[in-house]
Amino acid sequence: MKISFDSGPCQEPSVTAVRFGICDDKNQKPAFTSMVNSDLWIATIKNDFAKSIIFTPIDHCIRLQKEGTKDEESTCDGMLTFDDSIFLVELKDQGTGGWISEAKSQLENTLNLMLKSDFPLEKFRYKKAFACNRKHPQFQSIDNETNKRFFRKYGFRLDIQAEIQIK
Repeated sequence: MKISFDSGPCQEPSVTAVRFGICDDKNQKPAFTSMVNSDLWIATIKNDFAKSIIFTPIDHCIRLQKEGTKDEESTCDGMLTFDDSIFLVELKDQGTGGWISEAKSQLENTLNLMLKSDFPLEKFRYKKAFACNRKHPQFQSIDNETNKRFFRKYGFRLDIQAEIQIK
């Protein structure tokens, strides 16, 4: 299946800012980066080495229909690519509830779609999936076995925190 996860009309130009954010207006439009107004940021990107980072929105940009229906697939909000790294990002702005399992499900569904497509995941050495929630910005531990299963199945490390450190 041919899906262009790493290009398209929504892909943003590369950013070298040492600190910026990813926002989601929740208005059926793609997520986007912002250098200003940190109150709107759901995820904060710390890019201390000023690497060139490309943000590609996925949800509400890359239109993927569930097989045999007209329903859209549930995907993560976007991905960051730089050097030999790919970070998938799901943004949440929820207090309590099942936001972690919902975010993990969207990340997994995106990865399953990527694995079915001809997207070259093998070209990336470092792979992470982030569930970011503005209302729960600090790192939350993940059950070790859950993290191991996620890595074995997808080759991605799973992190639950709203700050993404670029190394």
